[in-house]
Amino acid sequence: MSDATEANGTAGAPEGAGSGAADSGAGGRHVRVVLVDDHRMFRTGVQAEIGQTAETGVEVVGEAADVDQAVTVITATRPEVVLLDVHLPGGGGVEVLRRCAALMADTERPVRFLALSVSDAAEDVIGVIRGGARGYVTKTITGTDLVDSIFRVQEGDAVFSPRLAGFVLDAFASTDAPPVDEDLDRLTQREREVLRLIARGYAYKEIAKQLYISVKTVESHVSAVLRKLQLSNRHELTRWATARRLV
Repeated sequence: MSDATEANGTAGAPEGAGSGAADSGAGGRHVRVVLVDDHRMFRTGVQAEIGQTAETGVEVVGEAADVDQAVTVITATRPEVVLLDVHLPGGGGVEVLRRCAALMADTERPVRFLALSVSDAAEDVIGVIRGGARGYVTKTITGTDLVDSIFRVQEGDAVFSPRLAGFVLDAFASTDAPPVDEDLDRLTQREREVLRLIARGYAYKEIAKQLYISVKTVESHVSAVLRKLQLSNRHELTRWATARRLV
């Protein structure tokens, strides 16, 4: 990935550093945040939306585009909250959570994670929550609601987009492990994203825009999905996804 890690604050800065700016317009609230997402344009948009510290109280102290970068930046900056994409090069958000388990368990300065993803699939939500994330919101969230969610996670609350809370309740109410779907396991995380959007009727151009990838890349992912699942066209793919309740 060409994106380089960009720490926007001093690594290891003391907790509360920079709060003077936040005090002037954010009701005295302040939170240090790291953005983890493999799309630079999306990170730039989030930074522009929530990173005006004087108004929001949110100080973005670092960014990362893959798992290794994320672990490095989070360890160096020790933010209160990490906004974590679920699908990342290097093993995904779950791998970041696994490698940051000790930071989450720190009783004095815990690093808390809020998943922020385009995916609203049950297995993605459940996977990161089981990994230790404190919440999960989708990328359709407004800037104001995202700021509120960040502060709630900082305070130790669990935060979910309304539709997603039911997934978590259902998953943890059951003692049975979810069944393994060998066909679905053949697909990469990105292929699963494209699969769901295709099954929901999105055009290639719409999928490309939503996932910040090219139309040609979407076509390549669709071809790979059809080949791996031994399907012939998007209509068969839609039926396959619907039968597994992935839509």
